Amino acid sequence: MTKVDFQVVPLTPEHWPALEELFGPQGPCYGCWFNHFRMPPKLRKPLLGEGAGQLFEERVSKGSPPGVLAFAGEVAVGWLQIGPRAHVPEWNNPRRASTPLPDAPAEDERNWAASCFFVRKGFRGKGVAAALLAGGVDFARASGARLVEAAPMDNEARRSADGLYVGPESVFQRAGFAEVARQKPGRPLMRFAF
Repeated sequence: MTKVDFQVVPLTPEHWPALEELFGPQGPCYGCWFNHFRMPPKLRKPLLGEGAGQLFEERVSKGSPPGVLAFAGEVAVGWLQIGPRAHVPEWNNPRRASTPLPDAPAEDERNWAASCFFVRKGFRGKGVAAALLAGGVDFARASGARLVEAAPMDNEARRSADGLYVGPESVFQRAGFAEVARQKPGRPLMRFAF
């Protein structure tokens, strides 16, 4: 098998067409468009599909990049939502695997979250998630983050592609993340500190 080198870049407006092509007309994750951790269900659910896609496009066009995009040549093959914890308030709720610890409060914009992955079918299991995470950590460092946290799945024997939107624990371990808490079974809270 030929090794593929992936280029990972922050998602800026000029990359929007590539992201849109990656996600397809309905958008990823049942039309969520990565708003799951950004707003409560009562606001998010009515937007699923086109409304969620428009909201995501506005976020990309108006603000700092909400994550990184991986390319194989000219084709976008993966996405990682990564940015300040404050930008994903639902990720910080109590009783979640990703609930912030006292030493890394969500209000501190230097505390970042790697919250959601999406990898193109046909590229899964080929190193895209690892490339996205490495590029995401570089992006966080360059943006002044003091740490990046994630709450991946550790139950690799019973995982599904849908459930892996948080990423597998092994990818984070190989990238140098360490477990700092376990607030839910099968979901370690992992941290990479700069």
